[in-house]
Amino acid sequence: MKVLILNAGSSSQKSCLYEITDEALPNQALQPLWQGKVNWTQDRGVAEIEVKTATGETLQESIYGDSRQAHVAYMLYTLSRGATKVIGQLSEIDVVGHRVVHGGQDYRHSVVITEDVKKAIARLSNLAPAHNPAALEGIEAIEKSLGDVTQVAVFDTGFHATLPEAAAIYPGPYEWIEQGIRRYGFHGISHQYCSQRAAHILGRDLASLRIITCHLGNGCSLAAIKNGRSIDTTMGFTPLDGLMMGSRSGSLDPGILIYLLRQSNYSAERLDYVLNKASGLRGISGVSSDLPQVIEAIAQGNYRAQLAWDIYVHRLRAGIGAMLASLGGLDALVFTAGVGEHSAGIRQAACEAFGFLGLKLDPEKNQQQPVDQDIATSDSAVRVLVIHTQEDWAIAQQCWQLLKK
Repeated sequence: MKVLILNAGSSSQKSCLYEITDEALPNQALQPLWQGKVNWTQDRGVAEIEVKTATGETLQESIYGDSRQAHVAYMLYTLSRGATKVIGQLSEIDVVGHRVVHGGQDYRHSVVITEDVKKAIARLSNLAPAHNPAALEGIEAIEKSLGDVTQVAVFDTGFHATLPEAAAIYPGPYEWIEQGIRRYGFHGISHQYCSQRAAHILGRDLASLRIITCHLGNGCSLAAIKNGRSIDTTMGFTPLDGLMMGSRSGSLDPGILIYLLRQSNYSAERLDYVLNKASGLRGISGVSSDLPQVIEAIAQGNYRAQLAWDIYVHRLRAGIGAMLASLGGLDALVFTAGVGEHSAGIRQAACEAFGFLGLKLDPEKNQQQPVDQDIATSDSAVRVLVIHTQEDWAIAQQCWQLLKK
């Protein structure tokens, strides 16, 4: 089965092609036959296209024109043409899977995309304005390029649909619930994949494990996973809640927002920009939203960069503590995404606070750029894993399962 995946971001559209030949899904992620990416630069009319294949062929091009759909169609064209050709024709593709950030309350599982599903994704764009419209563009680009191929929506919010009401409902007026204002949670595809992969690495049944997954990238969130189900998470109604992030504030006293609206004449647009783009590591350090650049500034004695690190670690530890309380214990702590996978310092700082649980990090293993490995000491009461998150493969798995049904 040939499975094409589209993973839409606000300023990029990533894509890859898998071929699943087994009757059963393999435990480990397959290598994609082909990977493509369209990057939209500040100049709206230009798209940077990068393509690479499993055999090492590459393509880099800048193309002009305003139509994002046309840019995506051109990227897909390289699947069956030129040096990066991996299939004879696009009609060989059996199914196309899309990461859709927000599925609201209606979509708790992956679904085959229909007109109704497209309308729902569009309706929920006001809750994920940077992502849902981009996913729709990808869906429509596929309709134009591949005709009536089966398309599947895999929702980032879906995994968190199992949150108990006490964790999902905000303590505002009850009418908020009727308006759909609740904790949805995000990064669900990554949290679900990493919990399953952790169980596989440990040789344990997922249903017997209490796991905290730390998805630490430019966006950051934690999930408390018990018996394979999400029972608590840090992101909320929007991806702005919870941990301090690259340029997002995470949780704040809502009174600050009222104060700024009243005292500093902030508009909704200004608040949106400040909280999403000018806060977090970037806002405090004044250096960057990128952790390695903040660490560089710390080495040069930059006080604000050090403060940004300290707040980041404090809030990460506090978040892990909250997840721990929801789980009532811990079998495995998992680190994933850009910071989680590559920052030995953040992993060490997070783990240091939980020595009282009998958690012991192996300093040597932690420093050796581990991938899909347990980095706790042999006598640690809690396993600590670094897992390379594979959202695209997780989406491909769900497409395969839907089609097999």
